[in-house]
Amino acid sequence: MNILAVKYHQARAAIRSRFPAMTQRRTDPSAIHTWLVLMKAHRTLSRHATRSIEALDMCLSDFAILEALLHKGPQPVRELARRIDLTSGSMTTAIDRLETRHLVTRADHAIDRRAWVIHLTPKGEALITKVFGGHVDAMERAMRGLSKAARATLTDLLKRLGTMAEEQLDAGG
Repeated sequence: MNILAVKYHQARAAIRSRFPAMTQRRTDPSAIHTWLVLMKAHRTLSRHATRSIEALDMCLSDFAILEALLHKGPQPVRELARRIDLTSGSMTTAIDRLETRHLVTRADHAIDRRAWVIHLTPKGEALITKVFGGHVDAMERAMRGLSKAARATLTDLLKRLGTMAEEQLDAGG
């Protein structure tokens, strides 16, 4: 071994002896620890998502509305607001903004005369298709630390967790 390798290994041993928690992977199975890890991961991935969307000159609420319309088709305002978790006031403002840019149109609801159905315009569809492609690339880069198989497993686990937690809320638990 050369002198640099010896010094490197000595330094690592010194760090391990002074900070053993940094060198040991401990998995805390508690629900609170899982929640904290999930929140930290969510916060970091949200920053990646925000950066990728805002880099394309779009705010998150506009992106969410256009993306929902692209993948779910025309929707009543109330359903769209529920799906992307916006208040009715924020939804109205966002739709006004998107309509001004000729990205969406409002149409009368077929059954409920008090409601509007929001549709993508061809210009809106072209824009969200382009922006969504860039967002997909950004999220792939952000998650490259996990294999596709690991992501599939994580997705299944998170769906199960979300479904069970939602059922508990619905049951009053």
